[in-house]
Order: sequence, then C-alpha cells, then structure tokens
Amino acid sequence: MSGGVAGTFGRSTERRHRVREGRLLRGALIFGALSFLGIFLIAPLVTVFASAFAKGFGAYVTALSDPETVSAIELTLLAAGIAVPLNLVFGVAAAWLFAKYEFPGKNILLTLVDLPFSVSPVIAGLVFVLLFGAQGWLGPWLSAHDVRIIFAVPGIVLATIFVTFPMVAREVLAVMQSQGNDEEEAALTLGASGWQILFRVTLKKVRWGLLYGIILCNARAMGEFGAVSVVSGHIRGETNTMPLHVEILYNEYNFVAAFAVASLLAMLALVTLFIKKIAEWAAHARSDAAERAPLGEHSLSATVGSTPS
Repeated sequence: MSGGVAGTFGRSTERRHRVREGRLLRGALIFGALSFLGIFLIAPLVTVFASAFAKGFGAYVTALSDPETVSAIELTLLAAGIAVPLNLVFGVAAAWLFAKYEFPGKNILLTLVDLPFSVSPVIAGLVFVLLFGAQGWLGPWLSAHDVRIIFAVPGIVLATIFVTFPMVAREVLAVMQSQGNDEEEAALTLGASGWQILFRVTLKKVRWGLLYGIILCNARAMGEFGAVSVVSGHIRGETNTMPLHVEILYNEYNFVAAFAVASLLAMLALVTLFIKKIAEWAAHARSDAAERAPLGEHSLSATVGSTPS
C-alpha cells in the first residue's frame, strides 16, 4: 500500500518537474526570439524612422520632394510595374507546365527557373553588361541602331525581371502540386476547353498562392540593388532607383534625405508584409471553410457549364 502511494507521489513529482522544465524552455525560446527580433528587426526600423525625422517633418517632406528623389521613386515603380505583370504571366505558364505535364528535361528546366535564387544579383548584372554593353556581344549592333539598354531604363527593367521571375512561378507551382489535377480532369471530362479549365478551375484554386507570389515579386523588384546597380550607371535623375539613391545620398553625408528615402522603402515593405498576412489569413479561412462545407456543395459541372464556350 505504502509502496503504491510512494510510486504515485514519485510520478506526480516527476510530472511537475517536466512541466516546469517545459515552461522554462518555452520562456527561454520566446525570450531568445523576441531578443533577436528586437536587435535585428525592430531596432533598425526605429533607427531608420528616427533618423528620417531627425530634423523635423518639414525636412522629411523636402527630402522626398527633391526632383532626383521623385525620379528615383518613379523609376522604381516603373520597373516594378513592368516586371511584376510579366513575371505573373511567366509564373502561371511555368507553373502550369511543370504541374500538369511530364516531358524530357523537366527537372533541368525547373532548375533553370530557380537559377536567380542561387546566382548573385551582381553576377546577373554583369551578364547583361556582357550581352548588351558597348563592348558586349550585341553592343555594336545596338549602337548601330541607336538602342540603349545598359545605363538606361531597359537594362534596369531586364535586371529586375531576371532577379524576380522565380517568385510567382515557385509559389503557384507549390499550390498546384499540392492540390492535384482531379478538378481539371473532371472539367475536361465535362467538355471544358483548356482556357476554361485555366480561368474557371485552376486559377480559382491557386489565387491565394498567386497573390502571395505577386506580393513577394513586387517587394523584391522595388528593393533590388545588386543587379540594378551594375546596369544602371548611377545617373542621377535618370537611372537611379530608390535603393541606389539611398546609397548616393548616404555617401554624400546627406543622412536625413538618405533615411527619408529608406523609410519610404521600409513603409513599402511593411505594407507588403501586411498584405501578405491578409492573404495568408484569407487562404486559411477559405481552407477551413472548405473543410467544413458538406461534400458536393459546389458543383464543378455548374462552374464549367456557366462559362460560354
């Protein structure tokens, strides 16, 4: 009898000891994560905004309204505005190809799509210089036809497209592969055309992954420095994007203006992060709703049949 009581007491003590250890470990992990975020994320953001407003709101507005700063903002938005739609088209096409078809060399082609993830952006910029520069392979032909790519807007756009084109493709491909082909095959059986399947079935299934890829692509396009720095030539008021303009202002010891432009980039990043979280929450909510919905609530035949052929 006493042995049973002692054994029960020993197990209870051991259980409390494990719970205490678990709480200590959890507290240590939370403290470590918050400390890391505070040092490497919160503190730099606070420094950027504090330095931007160091001389008051008037100096901040003056720095952002400078013609060269306005030109850098416009060029950044232009490069992103061209790169993101093109990468959207490419990403959907590439994801559709890799998810729906099997063909020789598929793995090699998929590896090439991932190439910008592993190649330094500076190397990518140098590649474009070797191709389109004055001494490059196509340089003499471009000069003869008065076409400027390097040290001009086309070079910046090309470099931005190169470093961002896996973003949409990878996000959409992961969603397509996880959801399978059952609905597409059912739509094909019901007589839907390829375009109907794409727009009425596939894109509706992957729209949150597509939105997520667009957000990441846009964030990378606006913040790209390495490749754009090589091909831009740093011509003030013409080929400087916002990251390049921040570097120039900082090197000239114009700290308020440099941090003002940097704060604008930081705000764009925060807005991008906020939109990303909304997309994730919406995707999770839709997934939970789909799991709770009764089987057969949505008719694929109605979806396909409602689209005019």
